Amino acid sequence: MLTKTVPAGALLPLYGDPPLTLVSGEGCTVRAADGREYLDFTAGIAVNALGYASPVIRRAIDEALESGLIHTSNLYRTLPGEALAETLVSLAFPGGVFFCNSGAEANEAALKFARRWAGATHGDGRTGFIAFRGSFHGRLFGTLAATDRPNYREPFLPVMPGVEFAEVGDLDCVHTLLARGQTAAVLIEPLQGEGGIRPIDTAFLRGLRAACDEHGVLLVFDEVQCGLGRTGDAFAYEHSGVVPDILTLAKPLGGGFPLGAVVANHAVGATLQPGDHATTFGGGPFVSTVAHAVVRTVCAPDFLRSVREKGERLRAGLETLLDLDAVREVRGRGLMLGLALNEPAAPVVSSAREAGLLMVGAGPDVVRLVPPLIVSDAQIDQAVSLLRQSIRR
Repeated sequence: MLTKTVPAGALLPLYGDPPLTLVSGEGCTVRAADGREYLDFTAGIAVNALGYASPVIRRAIDEALESGLIHTSNLYRTLPGEALAETLVSLAFPGGVFFCNSGAEANEAALKFARRWAGATHGDGRTGFIAFRGSFHGRLFGTLAATDRPNYREPFLPVMPGVEFAEVGDLDCVHTLLARGQTAAVLIEPLQGEGGIRPIDTAFLRGLRAACDEHGVLLVFDEVQCGLGRTGDAFAYEHSGVVPDILTLAKPLGGGFPLGAVVANHAVGATLQPGDHATTFGGGPFVSTVAHAVVRTVCAPDFLRSVREKGERLRAGLETLLDLDAVREVRGRGLMLGLALNEPAAPVVSSAREAGLLMVGAGPDVVRLVPPLIVSDAQIDQAVSLLRQSIRR
């Protein structure tokens, strides 16, 4: 195992100059190359739901290795991928699953599936999409077009045409755009992540569902970050009771291995044909075995109950920080919480790291807290204490 810093000159400079070299981890703690330990409330950006050195994942890896099938491609059937798909469908809604390698790929596939469905269902040129201000759906050409980050988009223009943006909460605008008859699907995160940890109001989500039904348009929920136990429900949409036509998943799904998924209802699946889309690695037997163990663990009722309880404890702790002039608001759900500040978030994130707490921003003025879902009460209290110290500096 590498324990010393290795020169990173061969890596393209797409991530700036990372301040730490991490070499090991256990539970909710990681260790850097210099031997210092950090309490991790980033969790690989909401990926490491079961923390580090998880016995659940270790057992699943051992099981996956026993068959010798790390990869086969989708030219052949394998049991682990089919079993994982059946579990996801049973947890979500009746339909089918497409596996890929990341959240951006899952959303890209969802856009393609929506266009295929619209063409087969309406046949009238409905190829457009409606996305929302504050959205983040990925950085591929299709998903980048649906991401409300001008600084991400501008260097790569022109991106995919046909995406229009509405303000969250403005149903009148959505109806106006839908009335043009050019929309294949409406795409939204039930809880915006990169856009500042913003839960979408239940009434608005229900209004979107009704509007999509009225105009014959698909509703796509991007739960790449907020899904699979993060909010205290198996899926974030359960809080509103609004069921989408297409659901996208990724981050925690593979237990740290690359895996994304699209769950599409039967109406959408019936329009897809062999060859419409594909992946070489998605849903392979190794990663599917690990993912199945993760899903069964984080979606178990007792586990979800614990996430809700821990989320309430973390929220209560963060709300004690409202007495600080720099703190404006606490928002989010479960263990996906944001601390909105009256100042830039980056210096607070940096100060917290110096104090031994790893966090990440969500927009210019929001500190995001997405710890492993196994975080203890003591670690939650420690994180709040370190955060208070960091904001005061």
